[in-house]
Amino acid sequence: MSEHQHNNREHQVKEFSPQELQIAELAKRGATMEEIAQLREPVATTPVEAVRQLKIGNARFFSGRTLRAETSPLERRAQVVGQTPFAVVLGCSDSRVPVEIVFDQGPGHIFAIRVAGNVVAPSTLASIEYAIQHLKPHVLVVIGHEGCGAVHMAMTLTEEQIREQSEYVQLLLDRIGLGVRRLPRIRDGKARMREAVIAAVRQQVHHLMQNSVVKAAAEKEQIAVLGAYYELSSGAVDFLETEEDLCLEDTIRTPDGD
Repeated sequence: MSEHQHNNREHQVKEFSPQELQIAELAKRGATMEEIAQLREPVATTPVEAVRQLKIGNARFFSGRTLRAETSPLERRAQVVGQTPFAVVLGCSDSRVPVEIVFDQGPGHIFAIRVAGNVVAPSTLASIEYAIQHLKPHVLVVIGHEGCGAVHMAMTLTEEQIREQSEYVQLLLDRIGLGVRRLPRIRDGKARMREAVIAAVRQQVHHLMQNSVVKAAAEKEQIAVLGAYYELSSGAVDFLETEEDLCLEDTIRTPDGD
């Protein structure tokens, strides 16, 4: 081996974390996948820690200081046995909103569910229930985003135009529903769209909290249930965490305040 190759190999080894080196040593000795998986440290073990990790990850993303784009081969090996995501994120299918990238998290960290308009429907609820019951995450987030086409349709189409859509699109728009169609009058189009998306997120969080599995986990403080808004232009995520942030009343009052 040449001196250049030796130095390059040393440089590559130094890039591994202590945990990765432990995994490598176990693999050399023929360890089982179960033994390797036990070395993986959880990203978060409480709802507070889980929310903090999402916030820190997004801060890295919008500031352009992301840690890594993908998991190393050694880390992937530690995930063969099973998954232990610390977060469940219900996001939009929009190609501009890849949740793992937005929160700067690697494979195995986020149980991601993506559907147009980030709506709560039977299929998304089934995935969420499965995650809560079997994967034991610590936070559940519904994240809407700037310029959401599904929310824009629900807000601007008339009832007649909605009924002209296919039955599945109608179901989607109905799920987004009442909140976005009864917003107070806001002249600024961008501000109105932001409020519509946030109203839709609140509506979906409300639907989630009617589910017995989600409600029980939240009441036992096993999981935090939050809303969020992603701004495409900046890359920043604003979290809706408090009862006031998530309250439906503000989203459905009429322009006269009735």
